[in-house]
Amino acid sequence: MSTSRIPAVAPENAGFLTKALYWFAKRKVGEVPEPFAVGAHHTGILVASGIHEMLAEKASRKLPANIREIAVYRTAWTVGCSWCVDFGTMLQRLGGLDIERLQHIADYETSPHYTDDERAAIAYADAMTATPMTVTDEQVADLEKRFGRAGVVELTYQIALENSRARNNHALGITAQGFGTDSCRVPWA
Repeated sequence: MSTSRIPAVAPENAGFLTKALYWFAKRKVGEVPEPFAVGAHHTGILVASGIHEMLAEKASRKLPANIREIAVYRTAWTVGCSWCVDFGTMLQRLGGLDIERLQHIADYETSPHYTDDERAAIAYADAMTATPMTVTDEQVADLEKRFGRAGVVELTYQIALENSRARNNHALGITAQGFGTDSCRVPWA
């Protein structure tokens, strides 16, 4: 049963557009993501969010996947969004990335499971997620040397987007759905 603060919209209570969006989401990731089903209470925001996510996914091709995904994962982990950590684990697994290293995310600075480029991206995610932010000129200059200007813009955007997702889900009480373990629970089951 869903533990979110606002219940998911069950398919039988959804309008035609929302049912179509549920079908698309289930086809894409195997299950209707709970943030999607909770967001269905506001169809306009649901559609805008879905379009935004698809466009951001298509546009984010400047960075290597391991850099982008580990920075996004660290952001979700830092904010404390179990749903985003769960979903991010699945994305990394499906992308052929090493998910065993995620167990060492707290010790990324000294863990042999992370490259120097990954450490720089994780530190940037931490600096962007801190309140107030602690990003430095030197940090951005280092990232530019590593990934180029377009890479820094993509990394910054993806970290900011994950801050938005994770804070939204955390505030609404949306928790892990089982994507990371291939045992998704249906929000309305």
